[in-house]
Amino acid sequence: MNLNKVDLESWIHTTYRDAIKQADLWLDPMTKKYNMLREREVFEVVPRPSNRNVIGSKWVFAIKWNEDGTIERRKARMVAKGYTQVIGENYEETYASVARLESVRLVCAIAAARNLTLWQVDFVSAFLNSDSTYEIYMEQPKGFEEGGMDYVWKLKKTLYGMMQGAHDWAENLRKTFEGHGYYRSKADPQIRSRIYGDEFTLTSTWTDNILGASLTPEEKKWAKDELQLSYGIKDLGEAKLILGIRIDRDQKSGDITLSQQSYAQRILTRFNMDKCTPSSTPLSTGLRISIDNCPISNEEETEMANVPYREALGAIMWLQVATRPDLSYAVNILSRFAHNPGKEHWKMLKHVLSYIKGTLNYGLMYKGGGSLNPIGFVDSDYAGCMDTRKSTEGNVFMVAGGPVS
Repeated sequence: MNLNKVDLESWIHTTYRDAIKQADLWLDPMTKKYNMLREREVFEVVPRPSNRNVIGSKWVFAIKWNEDGTIERRKARMVAKGYTQVIGENYEETYASVARLESVRLVCAIAAARNLTLWQVDFVSAFLNSDSTYEIYMEQPKGFEEGGMDYVWKLKKTLYGMMQGAHDWAENLRKTFEGHGYYRSKADPQIRSRIYGDEFTLTSTWTDNILGASLTPEEKKWAKDELQLSYGIKDLGEAKLILGIRIDRDQKSGDITLSQQSYAQRILTRFNMDKCTPSSTPLSTGLRISIDNCPISNEEETEMANVPYREALGAIMWLQVATRPDLSYAVNILSRFAHNPGKEHWKMLKHVLSYIKGTLNYGLMYKGGGSLNPIGFVDSDYAGCMDTRKSTEGNVFMVAGGPVS
């Protein structure tokens, strides 16, 4: 996999000013998004009201990756600065859940154990399917102003970034699924299932992305066709990449593997550890670090201020919570010192990165035809924390031969 300079820029929160300097890369995505918003009648340009709150707007840029780590496309999205909204005037409810990662993994485990077909769809501009329930005015997007500063957008649909956007979309989708005969899980409201005769479909929803598992090709087609009639969707076919997690299926055995090799490689490249010597363990044997390793002088604090400790730890944390439970203990230990890391802590964090370098192909595997009876293991050390003398507990629960929690 060849990671070039443009790949690394995906880590940077690009502003409109930065993006327009690379107009050959970003102007086309911005124009497409603007035209789509106009075609779907998301807004109308009106004179700026004198007695109403006008919220801010912002362009957000991102790169969407293929499962092999190559660039699929560049995306530009017009979002509202929801933090400038006024409660009671512009919105009320804000909460909207997404499927827990435990649930996503469990869907994959059930699919492997029961030989279900995994499929995936994306909703096209999901939030735009919800009508705005409040009279909301927004500043026009940079680069696409009409009429000058005296004119703003009056929003007729919900935009990303709005305080109530996720809530309105989740409610819209809930009613749609209920209309199609799905039942919500009591444990996770974003897990839905439907049994109709001999047909069975299980879905997990993460905002605008659905991972589905169906017993037959006919049921899969039925589920997708219903969603297509209700919303604009992008049929991604067989599930291969969800939330940056690669899904591989052995057609012969039915085993399903979840991994993040390309994401792990980008972490190493980002923190200049792609050429390091691999380590065989997440942390050094017999490790003993404490708050005594934190900086105690101004010189040490100044030196550590330029070290990307929190950034690296946060990047590893997503890897750990998604597909790499073998990193859990290391992340737990090193997170205790994120507020004031010292040289020894940074050394240990780089050791974790070197371990990732040697285990890029690690992931989770669920066995085809495996058992759905959960098996759990729980253990704890005894007063293992040198600073507080508190114990550290760990647990893992397995389904179909692989960890789900």
